[in-house]
Amino acid sequence: MNKIKIAETISTITNPPIITIPLFLIICIVLSYENGVFSLNKFIVLELISLVFASILPMAIILYWAKKLNTDKDISNRQDRFTPLIVGVVSYLIGFFISLLLNVDHFLTLLLLCYAVNTFIVMLITLKWKISVHTTGMSGPVGALILLLGPFGALFAILYPIMIWSRVLLEKHTLAQAICGAVQGFFLTVLEMYLYMFLFNMPIDGLVSLEMSILYILAIIVTPVLLGLLSYSHVAEKKIVFYLMELVFLWMFLINTPLSVTAIYVVISITSILVSYFAGEDFVWFRILNSS
Repeated sequence: MNKIKIAETISTITNPPIITIPLFLIICIVLSYENGVFSLNKFIVLELISLVFASILPMAIILYWAKKLNTDKDISNRQDRFTPLIVGVVSYLIGFFISLLLNVDHFLTLLLLCYAVNTFIVMLITLKWKISVHTTGMSGPVGALILLLGPFGALFAILYPIMIWSRVLLEKHTLAQAICGAVQGFFLTVLEMYLYMFLFNMPIDGLVSLEMSILYILAIIVTPVLLGLLSYSHVAEKKIVFYLMELVFLWMFLINTPLSVTAIYVVISITSILVSYFAGEDFVWFRILNSS
């Protein structure tokens, strides 16, 4: 299988309504444990709400809209994305209100509201700039998993550099658009979850603290952002600058954060480097890491 085919496969399975299925499944499983006992009834309700309103309905409108416009399933034309995004906002809001009325779980309820607000923000950005919906769609549920599972949730962000490569190789997004999609998605999700808990007086026990969540996000984004900045810069000796900065960040994480945060930084850094070498000359990160 050539690299284009691999990138297309990655792009397909990480399409937002598709990637939400396994990620929300994990979220629903975690939320269905009450005092250490798994509640099957609660899981079924949570999974149905998330599956219908965070996956099936958004995917249905994407496929319908792509067919109507006779375009690809990614709806690559920025101007054509407004309608499926606004329908996505409506779908997430319906899921939010249903979850709120049923009072099934505070976390899922507020997460669906985050999805609605974040999708609306993406829609506004898309009016002027084609920010990556793929990486944004991945960062929302991974941000939620960070809040629930800490470093174990953050490990799912290993998808981040892989998705950046696939979207850029397929020329669906620029490097900046692919990187920024997840950056805004990660931060908005964790910040909004804590904000909505306060505004709606819906406390959630056992969450990773806001400070720790932000540290995990920083550990995730540092290397892709650094490689992105070097890709656009005219700095000499980019390879040397990259590895020096990586060592500086490693030292900063080691002395200022728990070991689990440093471990996430190392995992994402290694993944970014491996992705770069696998991509080869066609990917700008490879050229940075092999510059003389």
